[in-house]
Amino acid sequence: MLQTIVYGFTIGAILYLFSIGLSITFGTMHIINFAHGMVYALGVYLFITIIPLLAGSFTLSMAASIVAMIPVAYVVERYVIRRLYGEGLDYSIIATYAVLLIGTDVIKMVWGAVPQPVVDPVGVSISFAEIDLPVYRIVIVLSAFAVFVGLRVFFTKSVIGRVVVAALEDPEGVRCLGLDVNRYFSIVFVLGSSLAVLGGVLYAPISTVEPYMGFHILLVAFAVVIVGGMGNLTGTFIAAMALGMVMAITGRYWSQASHAMVFVVMAIVLVLRPIEET
Repeated sequence: MLQTIVYGFTIGAILYLFSIGLSITFGTMHIINFAHGMVYALGVYLFITIIPLLAGSFTLSMAASIVAMIPVAYVVERYVIRRLYGEGLDYSIIATYAVLLIGTDVIKMVWGAVPQPVVDPVGVSISFAEIDLPVYRIVIVLSAFAVFVGLRVFFTKSVIGRVVVAALEDPEGVRCLGLDVNRYFSIVFVLGSSLAVLGGVLYAPISTVEPYMGFHILLVAFAVVIVGGMGNLTGTFIAAMALGMVMAITGRYWSQASHAMVFVVMAIVLVLRPIEET
């Protein structure tokens, strides 16, 4: 059972790193960003390309792939997302889904469609109560907690963070103050995209790198954002960890239903939330 709990927190950590960008994007820009999945997948493929060039250094390759994806994320925000401000959700869904499809086809053309494994960079396990716990999974969980604390500090202490938090509550009011909200949104969009790449790279050694990996995580991530609350930074973290645990525990006893249970929980939240708000 301890292995299941660690696995649940691991999945929750990856979901959080991916979902926080979606939550911020919708909370500030009111845009459903399917292109987030493209950034996630392309960042991982850049990672597996860079790592042989850096003598197999996992950390340096991860940092390099994140840096390499920053211009890509900026271009997506500047020339796609920013043009969707004030438009209906159907426009954002179609436009960003198109970006996801284009990115997936580019990945297949450049790297092919064959899944590629990534080696566990730690490769060490801790024996506890006759159970072997991979140290790498513990590292992933601790990384997510560190990011959560770092984002809390960023959004409460920095000028950029405070402007974004204010925009989550009242974007029009912030614009009336004469602030260039779009510039702040761009910074936070790139930050969220970088965290998605971080999550993808960390997840690669315990999953398989393949062109449609961005599609697979998107639906579960949207469930996390809905359960945690659109634009709710703390709620997204709690929801990611809770749903990760739901997936792990369900998978232990009924593996075929592990993903379905996430949407069952989401449906329950959608039914109960209006009752709680009243």
